[in-house]
Amino acid sequence: MYLSSSRAADSAAQGGTASPGSRAGRRVAANVLALGLVSFLTDVSSEMVSSVLPLYYTSVLGLTMLQTGFLDGLFNGASVFLRLVGAHLADRFHARKPIAVAGYALSAVCKLGLPAAGASLPGISTVLAVDRSGKGLRTAPRDALISLSSTPGTQGRAFGVHRTLDTAGAFGGPLIAFAVLSAVATAYDAVFVASFCVAAAGVLVLLLFVRERRGPLSERRPVTLRAGLGLLRDRAFGRTCLCVMLLETATISDAFVYLSLQHQDDLAARWFPLLALGTATPYLLLSLPFGSLSDRVGPWRLFLGGHVCFLAVLALLASSWGGAAVLVAVLALHGVFYAATDAPLMAHAAALLPAHSRTSGFAVLQSLQALGMFASSLLFGLAYRFHGPRWTLHVFGVGLLLCLVASAVLIRTSKARATADPATANSPAEDGEDGEDREAAPLTAETPKEER
Repeated sequence: MYLSSSRAADSAAQGGTASPGSRAGRRVAANVLALGLVSFLTDVSSEMVSSVLPLYYTSVLGLTMLQTGFLDGLFNGASVFLRLVGAHLADRFHARKPIAVAGYALSAVCKLGLPAAGASLPGISTVLAVDRSGKGLRTAPRDALISLSSTPGTQGRAFGVHRTLDTAGAFGGPLIAFAVLSAVATAYDAVFVASFCVAAAGVLVLLLFVRERRGPLSERRPVTLRAGLGLLRDRAFGRTCLCVMLLETATISDAFVYLSLQHQDDLAARWFPLLALGTATPYLLLSLPFGSLSDRVGPWRLFLGGHVCFLAVLALLASSWGGAAVLVAVLALHGVFYAATDAPLMAHAAALLPAHSRTSGFAVLQSLQALGMFASSLLFGLAYRFHGPRWTLHVFGVGLLLCLVASAVLIRTSKARATADPATANSPAEDGEDGEDREAAPLTAETPKEER
């Protein structure tokens, strides 16, 4: 569908004249498709592992919910500081692809570390921390490549296409894990080894088919780590980061959603990996439509709407209801939540960040997201241990509602101030340490021939 139009999209990303409303202006660049294929293979690999990890923790290793919360938080939060360093290097040396390759390769190798760690909690913790460090290295450079390969009017669509391919991998991973476990019972090592093979294929695609994106020499500016963190001084971006961190802290991870469903309906262990498919199906179907919709109605509205869906997930999990209808409703709403929040958030952030430090900006945002996830998992596991599931889910539901109201007010206030006082919206005090203009430079693409 998109391959035939990728050349025109590349031309538009390099400053062509295709209008946003034209057919060429809506096309997606070849780089986005190649990165989508890389993410497809990587997500098949990752979801093969993550779809069985919660049950592996509790039934094979015999961990408590508090220990599971620690590992899940580590799984999500270990990459925080490495994200910033990797993004800084990618922006400073215009080397987004090499940093992404290093991150994908590191995560692939770690799949072999899980069977080697056995039942050792310190060993598993180390492997998961290194794996998430790889994810931290790759995510911001990858998203920057997607953004810089696309025109300003197709940011949401480009991220939507990428997330669609990414989610197709999330759909295939649990199916493969289910097939492996059905064939070899509880031999989780077989899942981990097969996961490594798929991840290695993704690294190969990245090396062969993804091209680096560098702006013209006139647009390149010195990038420092302090300036990357200084992006938080921008009112709109800073408030976005604050809201995202609060909302992530008030949601719960996939592992706890699936474990809550498994406990609620007493599902057999072999069916557990398939719960992720219930989330992946609406996510797969809606990622592209929601990404395109965000270009028209505004990504922040969709982002908050997705969290309303997650509020309904918490309400259903906290209720005394059970059965197939509740299970289907929870998984469907969970998938809608991801489709409405993932690509739209990146499109929203891309509009706030200058092109020369976009990788750093994405890394700052994603690091705060990871901190929120880490805090959420620890708090959920702790509360579950001492107060039980029902009380914990009710508390998280109330917390998410309060964070939603605060986020809507903060972003609306920020937009109102920028509209009322446009002269100070991009003042040097808010732009960074050296007072550079915050407005994004044109989204340019490929290196001039003499620089290749």
